[in-house]
Amino acid sequence: MGDIRDAAMRIQAFVHRTPVLECRTIDRMVGARIFFKCENFQKAGAFKIRGAANAVFSLTEEEANRGVATHSSGNHAAALALAARWRGIAAHVVMPEGSSPAKQKAVAEYGASVVLCEATLEARERGLRDLVERTGAVVIHPYNDAKVIAGQGTAAMELCEEIPDLEAVLVPVGGGGLLAGTSIAVSALCPGTSVMGAEPEVADDARRSLEAGRIIPSTYPATIADGLRSSLGDLTFSIIRKHVEGILTAGEVSIAHAMRIIWERMKIVVEPSAAVPLAAVMSNPALFSGRRVGIILSGGNVDLERLPWLPRTR
Repeated sequence: MGDIRDAAMRIQAFVHRTPVLECRTIDRMVGARIFFKCENFQKAGAFKIRGAANAVFSLTEEEANRGVATHSSGNHAAALALAARWRGIAAHVVMPEGSSPAKQKAVAEYGASVVLCEATLEARERGLRDLVERTGAVVIHPYNDAKVIAGQGTAAMELCEEIPDLEAVLVPVGGGGLLAGTSIAVSALCPGTSVMGAEPEVADDARRSLEAGRIIPSTYPATIADGLRSSLGDLTFSIIRKHVEGILTAGEVSIAHAMRIIWERMKIVVEPSAAVPLAAVMSNPALFSGRRVGIILSGGNVDLERLPWLPRTR
């Protein structure tokens, strides 16, 4: 928890302390009281700036002068590009070809150089190795990095400080950085509060990994929650095994429905990945009936031409 407090001090001048919002209509729908930590209002549009900024501003001058590099489907890429710009250093990003065009554009606009690759984890990692060999940049992993995890944990720290009597906290899980950081913060600040992850049914490698006791790699499945396709890392997995109660899943239709409910009822924009925890609550009402539940809305970076409820065009 000390690392998370240190991260909060390091990044406080760069990130927003995002609001916690409630919606009585959603409370009635799910039979629980939900507190939404709105990281969709965060710098670069997602919680990822917390971890990226903590990692970038933890670099020595010698490391920083080499620049930074990563692979990412979007939000970490944008966050790292922005954090690097704040520090005045170069950023290089490998992005899968199937990633959101809107996110690719944002990364480039923040000043990073973008290299596209095939939409597989192997291709992303291979592309990153090639990029580092060419540039000498320091790798800032999207989630399997202690500084990144500590930075992500600051969102849950703020949530627990503002709403101290939560009974459960749910966050989306892809690579596990947010879930790992959240679980450390909540276990320290609210030890009686359960922490759970939420992921798409078609991308349930984290759930299966937790049940199997070993990392089961993601096969980069087709899901509208494009930010949750990554596999767990060894560091995030070890933390999740220690602190997380379980991982719930939600179907694609449920995710789109939850996303639309948030847009329509709360009047705020969230991306599909951010809606997965609410979809999981709505899919498991008995688990949360009458409880006080915190949900971290992880981001709001949406391609408005590819909303899940719009008719698909060829």
